[in-house]
Amino acid sequence: MSLSKKTSKIIFFTGGVISSLGKGLSSASLAMLFKKRGLKVSLLKMDPYLNVDPGTMSPFQHGEVFVTEDGAETDLDLGHYERFTDINVGKENNITAGKIYEEVLSQERKGVYLGKTVQVIPHITDAIKNKILKLAKKNDICLVEIGGTVGDIESLPFLEAARQLRFDLSEHSVQYIHVTLVPYIKAADELKTKPTQHSVQELRRIGIQPDFLICRSDRKLPKEIKDKISLFSNVHNDFVIEAPDVNSIYELPILFHEQKFDLKILKKQKIKTPQATLSSWKSFLKKKNAAKKEIHIGIIGKYVDLKESYKSLHEALEHASIHNDARLNVHYLDSKKLESASLKSLEKRNSFFKSVDALLIPGGFGDRGSLGKIRAIEWARVNKFPCFGICLGMQLMALEYAQNELQIKNANSEEFCKKKSSTSAHIIHYLPGQKQAEKGGSMRLGAYECTLSKKSLAYKSYKKTKISERHRHRLEFNNKYRKDFAKSDMMITGENKKNKLVEIVELKKHPWFLGCQFHPEFKSRPEKSHPLFMSFIQAGLKNKKT
Repeated sequence: MSLSKKTSKIIFFTGGVISSLGKGLSSASLAMLFKKRGLKVSLLKMDPYLNVDPGTMSPFQHGEVFVTEDGAETDLDLGHYERFTDINVGKENNITAGKIYEEVLSQERKGVYLGKTVQVIPHITDAIKNKILKLAKKNDICLVEIGGTVGDIESLPFLEAARQLRFDLSEHSVQYIHVTLVPYIKAADELKTKPTQHSVQELRRIGIQPDFLICRSDRKLPKEIKDKISLFSNVHNDFVIEAPDVNSIYELPILFHEQKFDLKILKKQKIKTPQATLSSWKSFLKKKNAAKKEIHIGIIGKYVDLKESYKSLHEALEHASIHNDARLNVHYLDSKKLESASLKSLEKRNSFFKSVDALLIPGGFGDRGSLGKIRAIEWARVNKFPCFGICLGMQLMALEYAQNELQIKNANSEEFCKKKSSTSAHIIHYLPGQKQAEKGGSMRLGAYECTLSKKSLAYKSYKKTKISERHRHRLEFNNKYRKDFAKSDMMITGENKKNKLVEIVELKKHPWFLGCQFHPEFKSRPEKSHPLFMSFIQAGLKNKKT
């Protein structure tokens, strides 16, 4: 069903007490439930930082950068949105304070404001509202997540815009959901409501009275705790929603549905829909809980201290493992440790990989840790061990092969060469005209087509010759060396024909050794695992038996 554009609804999600409580997962879960009820849904993440987008931010700062079909570098929460709803989001689904200020200041320089004093209210708040309304008008329900924590100075313009929209529209058109923490204090053996009380008071102080509370805790909330929260926050106790810790993030929509959270919101917004059809989602969870096998995957990376850096990778591996009746165990292995002089020989590296069934070499930037990744690739190639290279991982697969098998003198990546040298053989290079000085938005981003060779592992996985996948990289395989590879055991099995760009490399005489220039993890879904990850997990399970 679809509502009239005039009755489109907006739901704001705010967070209190501490960050990382799960606003993104909560909004994604509700969006999934609304979609399962037949509504047209969209989501918007509003980040209060001044970066125009997270593309130039270190993964240690903000976790992974999620890339959309249309090439937007966005917050990792957009990955949750896509995985839970199976809706492709885009540039309009993530805005930052930096993007808003850039737009308003650009208008000011052009004289659009006709000499007026440009201020946060109304100019910044109006720009924010316009972005929200533009998206909301295309959908039945638009769920808007405001990043940060209530009380942060950076998020005030976004909260003010959210406050104003209820007056601009109506009480039934705009709802507020506040995600907060109810901590358990072990010494007192008590759940404490005071942090939630203070957080709601702070929100009310700036003019927003939440309609619903999502209370995060490590256990279920007793009735007396919910009643107390309701009394002090002025939220009906039936609208105080429990969100205790769960074994899997994919249980959250079911948890909300059991509390009739989606139905309660729709009643407040005066929307009638059919019941949500959750059979396929429950089937996925049943598979997860019934898994009898185990798979151990080693991720060789340099951001291993922050697991959020590889969020989409982890979820893609999880989806494929579940659909292969296996329980996933990820081992994050620091590539820098592989660079030790004691691990120079292949034989001495055996102990480093003894606990895993397959290796994954993820993307990244810069030469830090690259030698360690190359050593992992060499070990997997020589030992016929399943190995999956993504983006930089694929480039290093080609580079390792050029160095150790093709014996190309001074084979290197142009990215790793600090000074331009005529003696280096750039197996991986910048394309002519590629921007290098300005980092933001200068990469090959978003969806590109790829043609697969029929005699390839990739074709066997996808079962078709034409595919489209998302990219995020600045360097490419150098076509100058195609002839060298054509005579060898390493095949080029995927190509963007339009731009003559190498997309996939594989080894002929190897059980599973594939590198792709794109990021397949961005298109994996719980109910529809990605073909390459399915094949990779199968190879790992087969390797486990031998």
